[in-house]
Amino acid sequence: MSSLALPRLLLLAAACALAALGAARADSGSLSPRKILPAYTQECASCHTAYPPGLLPARSWQRVMNGLDKHYGTDASLDAATLDQIGGWLQAHAGTYKRVRDEPPQDRITRSAWFERKHRKLEPTVWKLASVNSAASCGACHRGADRGDYNEHDLQFPAGLTAQQRRAWRD
Repeated sequence: MSSLALPRLLLLAAACALAALGAARADSGSLSPRKILPAYTQECASCHTAYPPGLLPARSWQRVMNGLDKHYGTDASLDAATLDQIGGWLQAHAGTYKRVRDEPPQDRITRSAWFERKHRKLEPTVWKLASVNSAASCGACHRGADRGDYNEHDLQFPAGLTAQQRRAWRD
């Protein structure tokens, strides 16, 4: 082996290792891409939380985008160019890791198995509090929801919780 072959071989091995690390990280549970598409924030966050694309698999996002004329009871239609731009971005950043691989009923994040498991100790009345309004109001409890940060160690109690509900929250 020549004196130049060994450094090249080491460089190639390092590049392969970094590529594998990047691929593993992409499927490790990251919910939001580093750069959020401005059109997504403008169009989607004007009515609800701009949910991180990693919360649903690609097929769910495809159905959501194809059904905007009846988007959970509302007409959220977009022009073709914006629809293609946002739809493509959601597809590119959709969840592929284990917890979102399965498509939830009606493509609702709040009906996914992982969401229900994470929130199983909350009483149904919590979702009806005026300070919460629904299970889809992530920002009521997750301080960083608007940034795609759902860290369970950075939660806030929504107004109106009973003492019993606060205890269940901590369990």
